[in-house]
Amino acid sequence: MDHMLNKVLRVGQLYDFYNALLTEKQRDCLNMHYLQDLSLAEIAAEFSVSRQAVHDILRRAEQTLEEYEHKLGLAARYRQERKLLVEVVGSLEQLPYSIKALPELNQAIIMLNSLLEDTREV
Repeated sequence: MDHMLNKVLRVGQLYDFYNALLTEKQRDCLNMHYLQDLSLAEIAAEFSVSRQAVHDILRRAEQTLEEYEHKLGLAARYRQERKLLVEVVGSLEQLPYSIKALPELNQAIIMLNSLLEDTREV
């Protein structure tokens, strides 16, 4: 069960970064299967193709997403930068109140927290 959940999360993450690089049919199939939770049969009926054809499209799309990530590394970089941002905010939050009360530093902490809120964990 964890393997399937990890796969869904991984494909969703890569889809967020690279969906514009896929064909329209690949985007639609991935969206329907992973984001809308439609079965292969339901997607096949939507496109008037066989379940095997949908399976093949999904497999190729997943492989393509992994290839883009291998070459470009955008998702890995995003995770790394987000982790670093969390660490920076944590370090700043541990500063003594007298230092955190400085207007410039307080504003920087607010801005960093805003960045964390605006980005979701991918």
